[in-house]
Amino acid sequence: MLSFTPYRSSTLRHPTREPRRADPEGAELLAPVFGHCDVDPLEADLTIQHGGVPIGERIVVQGRVVDGDGRPVRRQLVEVWQANAGGRYIHQRDQHPSPVDPNFTGVGRCLTDDDGGYRFVTIRPGAYPWRNHHNAWRPAHIHFSLFGTQFTQRLITQMYFPGDPLFGHDPIYQSITDPRDRERLVATYDHDLSEHEWLLGYRWDIVLSGTHRTPLDAA
Repeated sequence: MLSFTPYRSSTLRHPTREPRRADPEGAELLAPVFGHCDVDPLEADLTIQHGGVPIGERIVVQGRVVDGDGRPVRRQLVEVWQANAGGRYIHQRDQHPSPVDPNFTGVGRCLTDDDGGYRFVTIRPGAYPWRNHHNAWRPAHIHFSLFGTQFTQRLITQMYFPGDPLFGHDPIYQSITDPRDRERLVATYDHDLSEHEWLLGYRWDIVLSGTHRTPLDAA
């Protein structure tokens, strides 16, 4: 993360010293390993984790995880977390006046399939205030965490929704200065993924390496 004055927290998060060289092969010896027995397929549906139906617009987010050469990254862990439809997280530090949904925790995970595919059913998150500046609101987004197959593919980022009017007002989104890189963080509405009278579909592919790598965009 680079220092970006409009995003106040970046002054505390960006590197202030020269990077230290590390042996990537040595780091991978301590990297986490996941298997099928560790992740239940039901964890990919964030709308069925409690006793009732969560409030909000039901959506599906689907895509592929690939490397810089377009090859699928198979059987790798993808984790998501997000605010509810009212823009509220289940977190003790989130106390803004929007209701907590008792039927929506906002966390899920899955393993990519043989084609690098992933799929989450969830509720479209709401925008929320974040006190960075006067009248500061975050665009609706879903956080993604991916481990990939090697240490250098580790990625934590955010997926946004198309046409959000808050893009131009959000320092986190604007801290990615290349417009083409910003566009890589925005999902595409896919009518073929939508299901009749049930949910709307969004497609978002993730690239873990190479010149078209999905940008880091961590709040």
